[in-house]
Amino acid sequence: MEPGRLNPPFFLKPAGVQTVLASAGLRAWGENPMVDAAREIILTTGEGVRLLGYMSRQPRPHNKGLVILLHGWEGSSESTYIRTTGRFLFRRGFDVFRLNLRDHGPSHHLNTGVFYAVLLEEVFDAVHQITEAENGRPVFLAGFSLGGNFALRIARKCATQPINSLTQVVSISPVLDPDKATDRIDNSRFILKYFLKKWRRSLSIKQRLYPQHYDFSALMAVDNIREMTERLLARYSPYDSAKAYFKGYALTNNDLRGITVPTTIITAEDDPIISVEDFYDLHTSAATRLMIQPYGGHNGFLEGWRLNGWYEKVMLDAFETA
Repeated sequence: MEPGRLNPPFFLKPAGVQTVLASAGLRAWGENPMVDAAREIILTTGEGVRLLGYMSRQPRPHNKGLVILLHGWEGSSESTYIRTTGRFLFRRGFDVFRLNLRDHGPSHHLNTGVFYAVLLEEVFDAVHQITEAENGRPVFLAGFSLGGNFALRIARKCATQPINSLTQVVSISPVLDPDKATDRIDNSRFILKYFLKKWRRSLSIKQRLYPQHYDFSALMAVDNIREMTERLLARYSPYDSAKAYFKGYALTNNDLRGITVPTTIITAEDDPIISVEDFYDLHTSAATRLMIQPYGGHNGFLEGWRLNGWYEKVMLDAFETA
């Protein structure tokens, strides 16, 4: 049965509470059989890019299928929302693969080049490899925030380059207009501080590993994401501006009209990072279901004192129905 509309208790309704708790470590406490079963895998794409992931198999053979999880920007396979969602699905009989984007998690050493959100091909290739290895068993893809953006672009690409057995896609709080989302981050002191700290740490790791290639010192004193992006792009990319770069992975207007893989998009009216107006202007295909909730913040959608994600039930219903 499909879950009803999200209506959290009063203490979980504020968008800030939902957004903070989405990544709060306390939600991941306790036993996690998915993590216990995890096996590290490094995938090498056709272009030679290496991506790190963790496969968790059920102890007994089954036909429920495999769920691939994609984290958000500066998150990882160890992000709370990835660990809790994976635990929920693993306990209900699914295998789970947690894929790290380039330079996320402990993967900075695997590639000389730095991460850019426009690098769809390597993530598409990785998802394709994972899916093909299942030999016809159903595979489901779920992404959060920037990972949700990747999931939608993968679903769109499947219209011309099908991935056999990719059965359902779910996108939680996806970034549609990164130019607008960057401004919203920069205008929120708490969220800006969070992302600045994580991005600076990531760039520091990359510079330490590849000092002959990178010197990010000119970025470290900058106090907003847009200017950091401008400086990074000017020195280490072919893009002449952040706006041009953001346009490379934006999903607006008719960009999702060609999706043929059954896809569910979940967003919240009160998301402090992603403007809900972006979704009102989005033209989707008949294979796409858009679920706009009044509450949920960014990546939250927590529905009770146990801090369980409402979207987990949406995923379960979509995957089991498929």
